[in-house]
Amino acid sequence: MNLKEIIEFLTTNPGYLKWGNERLAEYLHIEEKLVGSARYAIKFNLKDIVDSAFAKEQAKLPKILLLDIETAPLLSYVWGLWDQNVGLDQIESDWFILCWSAKWLHQDTMMGGIINPSDVIDGNDKFIVKQLWNLLNEADIVIGHNLDKFDIKKSNTRFILSGLPPTSPYKTIDTLKIARKHFAFSSNKLEGLARKFGLEGKNKTDFNLWKACMQGDREALITMSLYCDQDVLVLEQLYYKLLPWISNHPNVNLYSPTIEETKCPNCGSKDLKHIGYTFSSISKLESFRCNKCGAISKGRNTVLNKEENKFILNAGK
Repeated sequence: MNLKEIIEFLTTNPGYLKWGNERLAEYLHIEEKLVGSARYAIKFNLKDIVDSAFAKEQAKLPKILLLDIETAPLLSYVWGLWDQNVGLDQIESDWFILCWSAKWLHQDTMMGGIINPSDVIDGNDKFIVKQLWNLLNEADIVIGHNLDKFDIKKSNTRFILSGLPPTSPYKTIDTLKIARKHFAFSSNKLEGLARKFGLEGKNKTDFNLWKACMQGDREALITMSLYCDQDVLVLEQLYYKLLPWISNHPNVNLYSPTIEETKCPNCGSKDLKHIGYTFSSISKLESFRCNKCGAISKGRNTVLNKEENKFILNAGK
């Protein structure tokens, strides 16, 4: 995709326009009139979501964010290609965030930030880091692939170096950890899992794209951002595939203003089927399957009455 095609794509698909990007004109090299209409499209889309009946229904659930970031590589001096021990004095420039992409679960609008080309040389990502901080500060749950080890720790590093405090607390769902815990796929990479499930794959790229981004190439940075967008879309599809297996999924019903009905703790659906009982060492609990997402849940209170319960002993000394 060349720059002209990227510009046409971004300006004709408002859902993919980068919200809050005050440097849109600089990236796209298009006249201010068109940029103004594009900005209006962004605001209109966001207002549409906020005012829709769907959004009001979603307000009963937590704000679940799908996230992916791309970082610049470290540049350093080395004397070989294998098993190098790089000292601090050998590092020419440290890593920083090139771009990030995110979307709210159940909503279509893609959000994101791209570093300004003129800031690449200095590794100055403060503008997009602040955007990312604001978004994570709003989230209740964050989903990502290798999220806990990479995206969150990398983001937190740039936050503290930018003088930002910790965000408000949020729960995380790491699809890489889920894949490793429950299955034995030959590859747990996002692309590998996408292929196994027949999902839309990642955008094709190679290290030349990172090299071009490090030179402040505008087209490369936009291409990197679209690559990041696609990762988020693949991540969302993968999350739905894995959802029934996430036994430690944050209970979405706890985020509701009122709790008046029995619902699936993974997706919030009321469409549950009683499938029998599950047993602990001293309890007999009702077991349910969600007809929407397929997850299995259990009741919190034993079905044994007091008379039956007094005869149940706990094994051990």
